[in-house]
Amino acid sequence: MQNARIAILASGSGTNAEAIINYFRDHPTISVAVVLSNNPKAYVLERARKHGVPTVVFNRQEFYNTTRIADVLRDMGITHLVLAGFLWLVPDNLLHMFPSRIVNIHPALLPAYGGKGMYGMRVHEAVKASGDTKTGITIHEVTPAYDEGPVIFQTSCEIDADDSPESIAEKVHRLEHYHYPRVIEKWINNH
Repeated sequence: MQNARIAILASGSGTNAEAIINYFRDHPTISVAVVLSNNPKAYVLERARKHGVPTVVFNRQEFYNTTRIADVLRDMGITHLVLAGFLWLVPDNLLHMFPSRIVNIHPALLPAYGGKGMYGMRVHEAVKASGDTKTGITIHEVTPAYDEGPVIFQTSCEIDADDSPESIAEKVHRLEHYHYPRVIEKWINNH
């Protein structure tokens, strides 16, 4: 297999992106080539720069109505897209450019607590309010609809009665940071 070059799309703090960058730092066949963000103030950009990973910032117009992002990805030889806290739907041109080569992580056990507007603390608050005794992460391929792509991996953790949405988030983040890079590696190697 050719060497894989990952582009990470992220909108926020970037803890998952940083875990992925660290995991693949000295990998023989997989590298993180660029971090892209729709949020010029996202801390993920600072994390990427700290690790020497190039960054690209774009706006909604560029993402949906121009070929700028597709051109950047093509010019950089990107082979796979990884969403890490990226909150916009991926446009058709990128879905066609990377068929079955775009992956996302969701902080719950899909299909529960998925769909438009369900991200971050909103998910953990809904999980807590439901009285569920477990939650977890879902890693899935990206399709035109939010959180509906084929599931690649799920794992769960217990929720204690005294857990808050914040402590649930901490448990889920631990799962994300450990599993997401490893599942990405296996997913890329199986393609």
